[in-house]
Amino acid sequence: MTDFLLELRSEEIPARMQAKAREDLARLFAAELARAGLAASDTVTYATPRRLALIARGLPEATAAVSEEIKGPRASAPPQALEGFLRKTGLAREQLSERDGVLYATSERPGRATAEVLAEAVAAVIRAFPWPKSMRWGAESRSTESLRWVRPLHGIVALFGEEVVPVSVAGVESGAATLGHRFHHPGAITIGSAADYVEKLRACHVIVDQDERAALIRDRAAALAAEAGLVLVEDEGLVAENAGLTEWPVPLLGRFDPAFLDVPPEVIQLTARVNQKYFVCRDGEGRLADAFVCTANIAASDGGARIVDGNRKVLAARLSDARFFYETDRKVPLEQQAEKLGKIVFHEKLGTVADKVERVAKLARWLVEEGVILPARGEDMAALADMAERAAKLVKADLVTGMVGEFPELQGLMGGYYAAAQGEPAAVAEAVRDHYKPVGQGDDVPTAPVTVAVSLADKLDSITQFFGADLRPSGSKDPFALRRSALGVIALILDNRLRFPLGHVVSRDALDFFADRLKVQQREAGVRHDLIDAVFALGGEDDLVRLLARVRALQSFVLTEDGANLLAGYKRAANILKKEGITDTAPAQRHETLSYTPEKDEAALIAALDSAEPAAADAVAREDFERAMAALATLRAPIDAFFDNVTVNDPDPAKRAARLALLARVRAAVHEVADFAKIEG
Repeated sequence: MTDFLLELRSEEIPARMQAKAREDLARLFAAELARAGLAASDTVTYATPRRLALIARGLPEATAAVSEEIKGPRASAPPQALEGFLRKTGLAREQLSERDGVLYATSERPGRATAEVLAEAVAAVIRAFPWPKSMRWGAESRSTESLRWVRPLHGIVALFGEEVVPVSVAGVESGAATLGHRFHHPGAITIGSAADYVEKLRACHVIVDQDERAALIRDRAAALAAEAGLVLVEDEGLVAENAGLTEWPVPLLGRFDPAFLDVPPEVIQLTARVNQKYFVCRDGEGRLADAFVCTANIAASDGGARIVDGNRKVLAARLSDARFFYETDRKVPLEQQAEKLGKIVFHEKLGTVADKVERVAKLARWLVEEGVILPARGEDMAALADMAERAAKLVKADLVTGMVGEFPELQGLMGGYYAAAQGEPAAVAEAVRDHYKPVGQGDDVPTAPVTVAVSLADKLDSITQFFGADLRPSGSKDPFALRRSALGVIALILDNRLRFPLGHVVSRDALDFFADRLKVQQREAGVRHDLIDAVFALGGEDDLVRLLARVRALQSFVLTEDGANLLAGYKRAANILKKEGITDTAPAQRHETLSYTPEKDEAALIAALDSAEPAAADAVAREDFERAMAALATLRAPIDAFFDNVTVNDPDPAKRAARLALLARVRAAVHEVADFAKIEG
């Protein structure tokens, strides 16, 4: 078995494209081999800024010969059918075999040299490569048929064992030579085989393994910070990006003017990260420090002093811009900034951002005045409503500031800083800062009353408005992030135990949308989706706190023997009623007097229902769902005995009607808690 090395060397590959490029290279290469009946025992891929490489191990020297049998016409078929089959196979009549009166053609396809297969595969992979952005270059670029690559392709290394696999694509010929580091070893390197590829390049200051480069950056950056008495702010995305920008990474620590620390720390971190790809550090007390770590692509003779100084100057210029935005924005009150929102379209069907702000402000006040959101102990309800409305009117004002224009990621956060700077109450500034939260799984869920009111109002407004305009999510498309908004609403309600009927705010179809999101949100908590459906199916249950309490009690119950048996008895009763056309919307009549003497087990079920029905209803009214389940559990044995010993479809019409009504009572009693028809099992 022999190993194959492929290196595709080009001008710089953007760091954000490298991981996907490695996946695509492995996938396309494996597909091309499979067409020829080959498969590698193992495949590894590498990416640096200047090369994309693959090593496929354990390939045979040649593909196996293949014998293929093709079924033809019957031996008695007309001559025309036989002639057509012979033309298709290229065989003569005497070369066909006959079995059970049917003719067969056997074609032998000899094995091929693996090197020949690899040559075709490499060319096919290069031409089919799905770069998200690509280009043509040189004189050939005038033709639309010319090669497209992420950047101009300069070299191909293709070695099967120690032999060069001949490949020619767009004038680039394969060979055994590549280049080392652009500065440390710009000359050609001859690769012997896949076995020495990684180490030969390492000797020439190229670490081809992206994971090794990432580990080096992560560990050395943290060590530099520790040596300076600081703590590196971890950022795996930045680690990967720096690994994708360098072939010989050398982390270096520098300092910037501490006067810039007057700018909010999030601004400094984002400026360093987004514009310069730098890490930042914190001191022992968790405050942002006047230090950064950059990653050079060269081991400088002066230890990196000049590189650090150059990067410090560039960062200083960026931070000066950020400080200018910050100071300029603070000169304009948020109310004045908010006046510009009337010129920004929120959506063509939903008006401007100013229109949305007005809706959110009214809804935030309503949530407080209706008692959905209560003030903290000792606080005034009227004051809370005023602050919620005030905060809501300011929450979008920072969208028109210079800082958010430069860094959209800081919306909300900068509004909070500006609100605090202009003397707004702390609760208002906090609400402006955090009203987008939670924005994803694991994000902090606000608990401060003003923030909860504004955050909830903002998300509910988006959902109701877009649903009202028939712009709801469909399939995988959710352009307005309504699924995320719904999950945010659910988290706010459940974490803060807010008691209010969602149906008073959102439409029926939006309520169904919340049900779907609730199932997604609760899945990780181990809550069964069918039980959520079973409670929602009752209708009218749109208090999410109460709904989940009911669902959790139901889940505990159905896992017990009583619960499982009651579910089976319920479904048997429901099936009988369905066949009789007695729907679950029909009222369940209690028969106080019967025209006949009930059988023993029939009477026992009547007595059990007489006790369980009011007990379950009372427990549900008090939201004691465990007790409601316990009341239903008393029906288990009487229902089993009833079905074992009583004939429902009795020839006597009076008995039949009374017993069907009894089953309807069973169904109705169970429906006090949930629609058991929705429960699986």
